[in-house]
Amino acid sequence: MTDDSVTRLLAMLDDLDADVDATIDLADEIAAGGDRTVLPRLESELDRAVDERNGYARELLGGLVAALGGPDTLPVLVRASAVDLGDDQDGLAAEIVDLVQADPKTAESVLRPLTQDDDLTVAHRADWALRFLP
Repeated sequence: MTDDSVTRLLAMLDDLDADVDATIDLADEIAAGGDRTVLPRLESELDRAVDERNGYARELLGGLVAALGGPDTLPVLVRASAVDLGDDQDGLAAEIVDLVQADPKTAESVLRPLTQDDDLTVAHRADWALRFLP
């Protein structure tokens, strides 16, 4: 069921005429289902959204990845947020901050290595996220 739901969600994200509320509701249902087996697919689709410069899909998929994967997904989220798509990223930034504060120990262990990333934008974004450690 969840894989079918993910397929429907992705189709809705690709459809400019899709109902925004219905899309968000479906993402919430997937998150509530708690099926972590869909994370690799969602992370791949998050990468695709960034590559296609789709800020709406990045925000929605980032929230879904965060909800299902928790702080272990911080590197994926930080990398996605390091790309400037011209949007405010308030939703994705809030997800990152929430994960950092919810599990500071894990957050620090997965983010600290990113501060040395070859991509300086990723390194700076990881440093920014670490500032929210309690």
